[in-house]
Amino acid sequence: MIWTTDELLFLLGLMLFIGVVGAKMTNKLNVPSLVVFIMLGMGLSQFMYFDNAHWTQLFGILALIIILFEGGMHTSWSRMKLTLKPALSLSTIGVAVTAVVVGSCAKFILNLEWMEGMLIGAIVGSTDAAAIFSVIGSKSINRQLKTTLEVESGSNDPMAVFLTLLLIGLTEAPESVSWLHMLSFFVWQMGAGLLLGLFFGLTSSHLLNRIQLSNVGLYPVLAVSLGILTYSIAALMECSGFLAVYVMAIMLGNADLTYRYSIIRFNEGFSWMMQIMMFVLLGLLVFPGQLIRVTWQALLLSFILMFVARPIGVWLSLMFSRFNSREKVLISWAGLKGAVPIILATFPLTANVEHGMLFFNVVFFVVLSSALLQGATVSWVADKLGLSQSKQYEEYDHLGRMPEPRSISGSNLHVISLKVWPSSYAEHKRIAELELPGSTSITAVMREMREMPVYGETELHAGDVVYMLAAKGHVQRLQRMFVRHPRKR
Repeated sequence: MIWTTDELLFLLGLMLFIGVVGAKMTNKLNVPSLVVFIMLGMGLSQFMYFDNAHWTQLFGILALIIILFEGGMHTSWSRMKLTLKPALSLSTIGVAVTAVVVGSCAKFILNLEWMEGMLIGAIVGSTDAAAIFSVIGSKSINRQLKTTLEVESGSNDPMAVFLTLLLIGLTEAPESVSWLHMLSFFVWQMGAGLLLGLFFGLTSSHLLNRIQLSNVGLYPVLAVSLGILTYSIAALMECSGFLAVYVMAIMLGNADLTYRYSIIRFNEGFSWMMQIMMFVLLGLLVFPGQLIRVTWQALLLSFILMFVARPIGVWLSLMFSRFNSREKVLISWAGLKGAVPIILATFPLTANVEHGMLFFNVVFFVVLSSALLQGATVSWVADKLGLSQSKQYEEYDHLGRMPEPRSISGSNLHVISLKVWPSSYAEHKRIAELELPGSTSITAVMREMREMPVYGETELHAGDVVYMLAAKGHVQRLQRMFVRHPRKR
């Protein structure tokens, strides 16, 4: 069937609409939204034929750049540095151990050669940033564990790519692969990717603050273009573009940007759009009839991955960390799979590796089962392990994120939004009674999506969102007033 331009545009609009509605429904059902997007793509595959792995790989990489950029912008350096060592251990040792265990089992379950089995293990060995940021980010899990999982997912791509490319080379021509060359390649991937990320993070923040554009809406576009350039330059230098763009985004997210708020909000919407389109496209590449042929093998590998391989990898990589047994159990269970394994599974397809389609179908099934089972039960497991964080004291704003200061160009003042939490200092206080820091002024109060009058006699209630003009040095003090219990001040 040949689709006209208007029909394709209609299909695109309908796809995005269904994706947004599906995301809202899955949030209520506690099921990861990526499941809806993938199922939508599989449904569309019944009406349109698509088997271009090259285009899928290209779009998938672009979507991951945007997702990593958005996730990095929300990563707090003050929290990240406390979890950096265990996260890096998980992203290297943990990935390698998981890959070996799964690969050894895949060799016998799928009747493959050793290198082919290990290739499957390498593809599914890493956690996925898109899944972690979209699923873990919305759960009330202990903040230190959440940050560890986010940093792991953002930094384990070099290890996964390294193992995948190594094993593809060993599968095709084992005699042409030099182990010394591959080791130096891995060191270069990690080291150069990190340094490039730091360099582009510093230069990008400087550029965004210095450049004068005619329209505020161009600043988010400039930020995204810098993220894509960071990835592409790193990739052209044959180092890890994913690591570079994630580090660059962390640098930007922790910098004092003039148009920080606009950049972050634009990235959130753009990231969601790219997620929807990426998972739908990945779903289109799958033929349900072929999935049925590997159902029991893929389910068995999923079971081994979730209950055996990932826990072994976590326990070994966190052997000398401060995490206790309950925390290690949650980290093991929250090792979600998503777009990265599926995109890596297109590498054997584009390289024309024997059994490439088998690898893709098995990996796809593993990812889907991981999202359905692990993604839907992460909060429940955290609650049973006593590792949930009370929402009462989470310092989130009304948009579900940490309150982000918005700088006013040419001024030391920032526009910040803070939510009034139960039992906080500000609850039941009249605006005139608040002991606000000098130069701080309240500009708006939102209550149940309605704007309240800003008078001295206006009383603040739990759940109100208060917008203020404040100096950057006063932000933490204001957070303590509006978020924390008076006894903790």
